Formats: sequence, structure tokens, C-alpha cells
Amino acid sequence: MDYSKVLNIESGLAICYSGFREGQMPGGKIPSYEEIKEDLLILHKNWKYLRLYDCDEHAEVVLDVIRKEKFDFKVMLGAYIVAEVNNYGCPWGGAYSEEQLAKNKVYNVNRINKLIQFANQYSDIVFSLSAGNEACVDWTDHYVPVERVIKYVRMIKKGAKQPVTFCENYVPWLDQLKDLVDELDFISIHTYPVWEYKNLHEAMEYTKQNFYSVAKKYPNKLVMITEAGWTTYSNGKGICPSNVSEEHQKIYYNDLMKWCEEDTILTFVFEAFDESWKGSEEALEPEKHWGLFKVDRTPKLVMKEYYKSETAE
Repeated sequence: MDYSKVLNIESGLAICYSGFREGQMPGGKIPSYEEIKEDLLILHKNWKYLRLYDCDEHAEVVLDVIRKEKFDFKVMLGAYIVAEVNNYGCPWGGAYSEEQLAKNKVYNVNRINKLIQFANQYSDIVFSLSAGNEACVDWTDHYVPVERVIKYVRMIKKGAKQPVTFCENYVPWLDQLKDLVDELDFISIHTYPVWEYKNLHEAMEYTKQNFYSVAKKYPNKLVMITEAGWTTYSNGKGICPSNVSEEHQKIYYNDLMKWCEEDTILTFVFEAFDESWKGSEEALEPEKHWGLFKVDRTPKLVMKEYYKSETAE
């Protein structure tokens, strides 16, 4: 696929980045300038493109570090929009008061305006914009109707010059998001075979099926993967513990990178670093362990060959 025509970028590796460490979380304590600089010094050895989920204070520091330290990164910047309607199908709670939903709509408009502001302020760094993340899939706890997402895409296009997308699980693209596709410059899908009970031997074929099911439905629209990865631990809820390990992660990552290089598919690996704030309080909660690096920034098995000096004792 020729990403240069739509995105005006060269080939390179891409990764999802969120820098929250122990004791840090969105809405709470955020990483410092020096902590983010430390992260980007690690990542710049291997990656050229970063995906940031939200245009929050954390993202602003990341963009500031990239500019001031003259890092050679380009960023896909997102706006994390929150629930505008109830989703009673969400297993972990998607119900809110009418008062809260009304406040959320105001919040989302403000968040989109912040995205536009950052896009213009850091136009030399931000190469694309996302109007939301996993807000239309049937299990989400922050459900936003498609017509509202379309409104936000139009706002972004009016206020910023970068290409616009929406990041979502592959399933809604096959039917539910047809009208949205017409508004976007490109499609961004998420694929997680391990969450869908696929073992390692089935994983890559399933990833390919997910991708090509969307790409073939919209042959005139550029498609990329904005999340694909393999967790290294599980508490047994949703993912079989025997199906995850650092060895499993390394195999899936290497297979994924090989396929993406062969078929020229831009893929943002999920994710750079483990994040201990995510999910439940259980230590083996899968959401905490998707990083290619541990929360203390030491490389997992998949990255040890690329970061030999960091692992030497």
C-alpha cells in the first residue's frame, strides 16, 4: 500500500506510546519531561512513528519533548472521546446518568477542539489525526453513535490540515461504520487474536483475515493497523494463561513485522511499555502487560536482541 500519497510519510516502524509509570495514570500524576525523554531515547532506536491516544497533558509533554530534543518522530494524535449514550452490553459497565452523558458531549467537543489546537501547534510533528478510539464497537464503555463521530471528523477537517481517521476494532468497519468511511482519509483497525481465543499457531492468519476483510470491502480507501500485539501475562479472565508469555509475544511480533514488511502495511504495535494502572487490581491483569518493555523500562524477550547494551550486566 502506498501510504505516502495519503499521509506524506516514508516507510518506518510504528508503535503505540503511553508513558504512565508506577503510581501514574491519566487524570492523575503524569510522566515528567525527563521521564518522557528517557522513553523516547529508548524508542527512537527502533521506531519512527508514535501513536498517542489523547490530546491531554501527557500528549502535550510528549510533543514538547520531541520538538525541543529534536527527535525524529512523527505522531498520530488522537482525541479520546467518552460515552454519549449508554451501552448496556459492556461487560465492565457502560451505563451513565443522563446528566453525565450531557456533560460528556460538551467534553467531547472541547476535546476535539484541543486536538485541532495541538494539530496546528505541532504541525511539523503530527502527521495524522484520529477522531476517537474504540468508541463504536459493541463492547465499549465509551459508546459514541456513528453520526456523532462523523460530526467530529468534519470538525477536525475544517480546523486542521492533517489526514483524519478513526481507530476502531476491525468488526464495526464491516458494516456499522460504512457512512463514516466516506468521511475519512484512511481507515484504522485493531486486531487482537489472543483476545478472540486464537492460539499462537492461528494468530497471524487471523490477523491477516481481519485486515483483508476490511481492505477488500473498501478497495479505494487506505487501511492501516493502529493496534496489534500480544500480552505476556493473564489472570485467566478472557485470555488463557498458557497462551501468553514473553516467548509468545516475540513469535507474534516477529511474524507480524515480517508480514507487514512483505505486504507494506503500516502497523502500530501495541504497545511500547507495560502500564500498571490499566484494568483490574490483579497483578496478572492482561491489560497491564502488552508492552514490549516492562514498566521499569527493561526490554522483554522480544526486544532484547535490539537493546543488548541495556540488558548487559
